[in-house]
Amino acid sequence: MQHIIYLVPVMAIIGLLYTYVKFKWVARQEAGTPRMKEISNYISVGAMAFLKAEWKILGYFVIVVGILLAVLAQTNPHSHWMISVAFVIGAVLSALAGYIGMRSATLSNVRTAHAARSSLKKALNVSFGGGAVMGVGVAGMAVLGLGGLYILLKAYFAPGAALNSHEMIQTIEVLTGFSLGAESIALFARVGGGIYTKAADVGADLVGKVEAGIPEDDPRNPATIADNVGDNVGDVAGMGADLFGSYVATVLATIVLGQQINITGGTDALGGFSPIILPMLIAGIGILFSIIGTLFVKISETASISTETVQRALNMGNWGSMILTAIASAGLVLWLLPQQMELRGFVFTKYGVLGAIGVGLVVGALMSIITEYYTAMGKRPVNMIIKKSSTGHATNVIGGLAIGMESTFLPIIVLAAGIWGSYECAGLYGVAIAAAAMMATTAMQLAIDAFGPIADNAGGIAEMSELPKEVREKTDVLDAVGNTTAATGKGFAIASAALTALALFAAFVGVAQIDGIDIYKANVLASLFVGAMIPFLFSSLAIRAVGEAAMAMVAEVRRQFHTIPGIMEGTATPEYDKCVEISTEASIKKMIVPGTIAIISPLVIGFMPGLGAEALGGFLAGATVSGVLLGMFQNNSGGAWDNAKKSFEKGVEINGEMYYKKSEPHKASVTGDTVGDPLKDTSGPSMNILIKLMSIVSLVIAPTLAQLENPATAASSSAPPKVKTIREVVNTTDGPKEVTFEVMDTITL
Repeated sequence: MQHIIYLVPVMAIIGLLYTYVKFKWVARQEAGTPRMKEISNYISVGAMAFLKAEWKILGYFVIVVGILLAVLAQTNPHSHWMISVAFVIGAVLSALAGYIGMRSATLSNVRTAHAARSSLKKALNVSFGGGAVMGVGVAGMAVLGLGGLYILLKAYFAPGAALNSHEMIQTIEVLTGFSLGAESIALFARVGGGIYTKAADVGADLVGKVEAGIPEDDPRNPATIADNVGDNVGDVAGMGADLFGSYVATVLATIVLGQQINITGGTDALGGFSPIILPMLIAGIGILFSIIGTLFVKISETASISTETVQRALNMGNWGSMILTAIASAGLVLWLLPQQMELRGFVFTKYGVLGAIGVGLVVGALMSIITEYYTAMGKRPVNMIIKKSSTGHATNVIGGLAIGMESTFLPIIVLAAGIWGSYECAGLYGVAIAAAAMMATTAMQLAIDAFGPIADNAGGIAEMSELPKEVREKTDVLDAVGNTTAATGKGFAIASAALTALALFAAFVGVAQIDGIDIYKANVLASLFVGAMIPFLFSSLAIRAVGEAAMAMVAEVRRQFHTIPGIMEGTATPEYDKCVEISTEASIKKMIVPGTIAIISPLVIGFMPGLGAEALGGFLAGATVSGVLLGMFQNNSGGAWDNAKKSFEKGVEINGEMYYKKSEPHKASVTGDTVGDPLKDTSGPSMNILIKLMSIVSLVIAPTLAQLENPATAASSSAPPKVKTIREVVNTTDGPKEVTFEVMDTITL
């Protein structure tokens, strides 16, 4: 039974093998006409240029932080210099996750456009196939990295050690470096990619659609290639790194709390280690059932060309993988866990853990349903924004803001009920395992999420290649569904991030050796407010960066329209590379400050005289609450604005009159969509990484804070008790005898 842990990397390798086979299948599909291949090559080259520039900057960051972690480990009684190695591995795999997504998307987009010339079925197969390559590949690498590193670290630090031993504490402390590396790169990739894509998108929209009156993906628009590149570096590469980090952080939080569990009843099938191995096994089986779920995503050749048809197919795959994973997870819990356990005074059973997993799955499902309601076409929120568009740009923006604010109500109620319910089932471990259950089918969630940008790119290629109108009709259907699934995925991610951040917060409190967070203390209350401010400052910097980069993009597009004769007539080729350079340079420069804030702020609060561990706990609480709310608001308002705009492409009825593209209400909806773009694609999705990254940084420095604030307690709890062997002569009924016995030295000098 002890060898069951080796199933974790085995399941991950199966996922990576599936990724390779699916990638080869996508590559074999026909890429279309020479013009289509030319445009696809522009997009691929631009995306790769961005990644190379980003990796160069992040390479310096990884080296510097890796050295600092190695130095900091010398002051941490639980750590080891190998935490820097784990950090580098996590960073490299996170970047690789983004690269896999980008390669898959740039390969699939042109093939989806060509497949749409035949049927909606073929177009869905190719676009979702490209998404599946990314989804399963990212999940496979995350599970292989975390599970494999755990096996190696345990063999090095704690062979044969007990669950609650100093050696196991050290093993897991070093493992946190892997998650820190993954989340750090994820934040920079998400912010940098988001700035890139939205700068290009806003520039293309404002000058192309609004001023010049040409379609979004018209080849005459100089920013259109940069816009399509942005879909890959932001919505695909950035998203891949994002969910890689989220996946790892969720499992790690459960492992950290699982290590602190005491078994109080029954036997453990894994010798006491089942609480920390369980989340890794759930992640592994989630990959297998996500692969099976991809087989459910299909439509017939005769299916109607509608968003309902595609959404139904995706839902079949999503729900199928979730149900199968839930059943398998229940079997693992009943088989592996002991009858009764205890964590920080809270006693629970394996049936409570089972209940917490159920709560997590229900919360995830409800969050998806609610987010879909607030962002999907044909629903009340989007229809309300459409109606507001009839009276102008300002009322459209007002309507979108109102919908975004309203959309936080139901998700927060569901999330609060989920936290309470999972805690009642199995304490803090229940909250963590609920998040792990939500994230178990990340491979399927990411596949569904990634297919949207692929379809969006396919539509752009179809437009620029001047393919028949019916081709764009099919890609637009896929794109519209992709907008909804992307918003749903972001809502799902922010919900899991809230549960994960709470679990990491609980782990931080335990490792930092503080009894609780007393908000009546002035320094704690002050830190609470400072923490609540950080997500707003972060969002401000990200949105401002988009605005400044977009202004440069608008100026460049206007320059080309005015100075290059023949662009509007289609007889001259725009200088696409100039716009690509603007987005690349702006995103690389502007991502540094927001990303640095997330890493530096917990260090400042934790080590500032007069603050310390308890104040840092208040800081994390404030940041988590405001970050979750702000993330939901931005994701949902942006998604609703986007689909309100797309509704005009088919025609909408407002007060008995039909309106289409280029009408005044449509122009108002373009303004709303432009406002919402940086919210839903730059700052909004970064919130879940922000709150988790700050929690992980705090968890890494927690033992050092404990050492600084209470050296005697920290030192005595950081090392195993010393054992002394004593020999004495005692008198017995049989005469004097020498007796040998051992005593624990519990006094630290």
